[in-house]
Amino acid sequence: MPVDVTTETTIDRDVETVAAYAADPSNAPAWYVNIESVEWETSPPAQLGSRVAFVARFLGRRLAYTYELVDFAPPERLVMRTAQGPFPMETTYTWSATSDRRTRMTLRNRGEPTGFSRVMAPFMARPMRRANRKDLAKLRSILEAT
Repeated sequence: MPVDVTTETTIDRDVETVAAYAADPSNAPAWYVNIESVEWETSPPAQLGSRVAFVARFLGRRLAYTYELVDFAPPERLVMRTAQGPFPMETTYTWSATSDRRTRMTLRNRGEPTGFSRVMAPFMARPMRRANRKDLAKLRSILEAT
């Protein structure tokens, strides 16, 4: 059973600022509730083909996975896919200006669980959506404070 969760928020900052901050994987531990660490496998900055290893906690489990940036068109969108890890996942960020100083950011996570994760798939969407809402709220808080 596939998992597909989309959340969005509006941030009182211009689209370039929001996209630049959110698209930098080094910032992820500051605004993602579940991400514990990030390690670049390729040299920063983020660009098409960049690979970044993440360690996260989700549903009480430690997850280690590597994302590859497969589509990167700032300040419009960023698409990352797991290059390795326990749960094949694609994460998409999109940004659009709602005014000169406001940005709508959408965060979409979708994937097709395998193995044990496949059994848990029906139960993953709700906690994933809840975590994504917290993540976007934290991102908004950080960016609106600067």
